[in-house]
Amino acid sequence: MTTYLAFLRAINLGAKRVFPKDDIRRVVEQAGFADAATHINTGNVRFTTSMRSRSRIEERLERAFAADRGFEVPAIVFSRDEFREVAVAARELAASHPGVARHYVYLMKEAPSAATIAAIGATASHLGEMVVRGRSAHALLRPGYEDGTVDALGAAKLLGVGTNRNASVVAAVAERWC
Repeated sequence: MTTYLAFLRAINLGAKRVFPKDDIRRVVEQAGFADAATHINTGNVRFTTSMRSRSRIEERLERAFAADRGFEVPAIVFSRDEFREVAVAARELAASHPGVARHYVYLMKEAPSAATIAAIGATASHLGEMVVRGRSAHALLRPGYEDGTVDALGAAKLLGVGTNRNASVVAAVAERWC
């Protein structure tokens, strides 16, 4: 059995897309996965399975979530080792970019192409920059980026299907589950 982590997109953002963590855990287990556990109420779930195909795992989760909730819930899945690498990259980038006001980590279904990475790099400004590492992109926002704005650079729209977490949540999830 392999341990995976799934990060759900666009849940618990308002009255219509509610998906409490206890329900997430229940649906994951009903979908045939074992040892489901959640971390905070933003759609972070760990589970084990004998399945090896990330895309098939995502597909099974998404079908189960839609059947239970009545709306689509994209799931971005990482193996434990893959996510550990995301957390290491977040720590390294934080250390090499002192003075960052906010650090958001975008977790993507697919790694962006070289052309997309170049376009993302071109969004860098006095507000900050976004650095891509495989299936994660790190928005490193400087003071003055506009408090409360997650995509101050306008780069997230280039990433494809994904979700974001702040670097503190990434670190906490990695420490807990990796």
